[in-house]
Amino acid sequence: MTILLQDVIDEINVIDDPKGRKQPLPNDALIAKYEDAIGFTFPEEYKVLLKTVSNAFVGYISPFTLNEGLLEEYGDLRIGVYEARKIGVPQDWLPICEDNGDYYCIAPDGSVRFWDHNGSSSESWPSLAVWAKEVWIEEG
Repeated sequence: MTILLQDVIDEINVIDDPKGRKQPLPNDALIAKYEDAIGFTFPEEYKVLLKTVSNAFVGYISPFTLNEGLLEEYGDLRIGVYEARKIGVPQDWLPICEDNGDYYCIAPDGSVRFWDHNGSSSESWPSLAVWAKEVWIEEG
């Protein structure tokens, strides 16, 4: 069964009504600022997730967020990337979510890989949509 990102977005919006969310969603200009600040071009699927549900609260984990002032605050993508790199997450992996010192990252092939605080792990998901469904929604 193929899991589509739009179906996952729709499910997240049922679980957490967008009207009740306080943090604004990023636009293309803000995403571009973060790409420049981090030195990483985000995959299109990730940009869609950022612009639609990155401010949703589902379960106990949440993707990193983007803020207009590039403020260094908990949960911010730039801080997450910095912290992940300090523990050895590869430069070509994009950390998208932190879970108790461990990181979920988009790998160059578009899969989502899990980086344990002790190093690389074999856990992976074939796409961002599958990760969001199986980890963020179902495990969270």
